Amino acid sequence: MIDQNTGGHVPVLLGRVLELLAPALTGPSPVVVDANLGLGGHAEAILAAHPTVHLIGIDRDPYAIEMSTERLAPYSGRTTIVRAVSSDLPGVLREAGRPVIDGALFDLGVSSPQLDEADRGFAYSYDAPLDMRMDRDQELTAADVVNTYAPRDLARVLRDFGEERFAARIADRVAKERAVEPITSTKRLADLVREAIPAATRRTGGNPAKRTFQALRIEVNAELAALDVALPASLDALAVGGRVVVLSYHSLEDRLTKQVLAARTRETGPPGLPVPMEAHQPRFRHLTRGAELPDDDELTRNPRAASARLRAAERIRQG
Repeated sequence: MIDQNTGGHVPVLLGRVLELLAPALTGPSPVVVDANLGLGGHAEAILAAHPTVHLIGIDRDPYAIEMSTERLAPYSGRTTIVRAVSSDLPGVLREAGRPVIDGALFDLGVSSPQLDEADRGFAYSYDAPLDMRMDRDQELTAADVVNTYAPRDLARVLRDFGEERFAARIADRVAKERAVEPITSTKRLADLVREAIPAATRRTGGNPAKRTFQALRIEVNAELAALDVALPASLDALAVGGRVVVLSYHSLEDRLTKQVLAARTRETGPPGLPVPMEAHQPRFRHLTRGAELPDDDELTRNPRAASARLRAAERIRQG
């Protein structure tokens, strides 16, 4: 999502992404879906490396659509750019008349422009309105979650989506504060989180608000729900020999990706059969041994890649 030619940013694990997708893009008219287009860094590199590829780019953020459309203008004859949530992938393919694809890329999480634009409210390092919407046309904001969810529901969000062990304490503190005055800024929320957790915890593990902000962002944008629909849909659309690559940036995304890919790469027949029936043989195979991590060179070029985890799979037979 991050590119050197746009604001000094670099697409995460770009070389490895290209290497993994390349064998699937050798046909006369291959189709690739970039389900989280962002600024179009990965998409541009794929189009440049494969002159016959048609790329379908999906993003919900109108700023990302504007910037990627401008960036990919030299390839406009080979691109279809759609403003949509990734979970709309089946409908996007249907509308594009491309029901079968050869490659899919998921570069998950929040993009650098979203983090770096203070007024988007994604980052605890800026004092900004508590927003966090990837699509600013939607109604639900982080301020809505913080100020209207019942304390037990807010604690559930922080626990399930932020893996925050002090979720109940934070939710109780937020509930008390919002009863006096609504919580509308990122700084005030970050300060409340810091005050709510034990002093010893504040001194370790970076900014104590990190997990809370992650949880709110996932809740506001229904990120895991979108991935839970979009990733299986992309696998269903892959031709034999087609490949999917997923870049995730926290354990929840990576765990869901691992589960989806594991379900497609295992035999489904009864145990103990001497020869597995064709109908029960795996339709996919792993292309990575577990999750691949960025190496030192990658981290030197792009420190924001530190949390990246890459998994990939290939369709080996029809379902």
